[in-house]
Amino acid sequence: MNDLRRHIIGRRAVGGWAAGLGLALAMSACTGGSDPLSTVPATSTSASAGEPIVIGAADFIESQVIAEVYAGALNAAGVAASTKPNIGSREVYFKAVQAGSVDIVPDYSGDLLLLIDKEATEVSADEILRALPGKLPNGLGVLDASKAEKKDAMVVTKATAEKYQLKSLADLAKACSELVVGAPATFAERDYGLPGLKKNYDCVPKKLEPFSDRGGAATVKALLADEVQVADIYTTTPAIADNDLVVLEDPKNNFIAQQVLPLYNEAKMTDKAKETLNNVSRTLTTEDLINLNRAVSGNQKQDPKEAALAWLKDKGFTK
Repeated sequence: MNDLRRHIIGRRAVGGWAAGLGLALAMSACTGGSDPLSTVPATSTSASAGEPIVIGAADFIESQVIAEVYAGALNAAGVAASTKPNIGSREVYFKAVQAGSVDIVPDYSGDLLLLIDKEATEVSADEILRALPGKLPNGLGVLDASKAEKKDAMVVTKATAEKYQLKSLADLAKACSELVVGAPATFAERDYGLPGLKKNYDCVPKKLEPFSDRGGAATVKALLADEVQVADIYTTTPAIADNDLVVLEDPKNNFIAQQVLPLYNEAKMTDKAKETLNNVSRTLTTEDLINLNRAVSGNQKQDPKEAALAWLKDKGFTK
């Protein structure tokens, strides 16, 4: 079995799979198949050409914020758009885009490729972006990828980085046996988890301490308390910057590239919409995503649409 094959059921898929399974089955019943990747006619069955473009979102906050950014930019450019949040996991919203019940969804390049091709071996940003277009089913496409990237990362405190002279995962080998890793329990089996650290960086940690919050508050708290010395945390998590944590570089791409980009159904896509969303992608950065996540999930508790509109105004998309 290819080393990357099981990425398709990795952390991001797990987060929404249970909630989205029922929806996936229901949608399959309506479209005449149970395989979320089976090719279906790429027609917009829910709307005529004169109705707004529908931007879907997965079942987590960051996806919903990006969807509001896309919709806000399109509306400002004179392309009518609305949003449909909380669709479910990647398997579910991919099927929705195929069926035309939503027209566009923000996605992440690496995981999207692995959904389409479980045998894919591309890991770098350039490799993944070259492979994606040719592997999408007829009627679907992707627009330009942004610099913004949400991916797993091995994170340490500044004190731990200084103590063991850690700048990248390559530096872990010399100290790995002394370090406890905080991550989801599935990290023990995932190809990018303990097997990947051993294969790519000769790192076998002292222990895996399991957490169920996917790099959230409990994981960060344990890292700051030195209960774990290394933690698996998403790169767009505000707590990294807020606590002056160090993201270890990954020169061997143990964690494959995950750039934000729009997945779309061709039925209602126009040149104006493409141009507008490509402009968004040229502007959106990982730092922007961190700040947007902070605005929505932090003390401000902004609505995703409110946070998105503020970003669009700041970047000159709206007045």
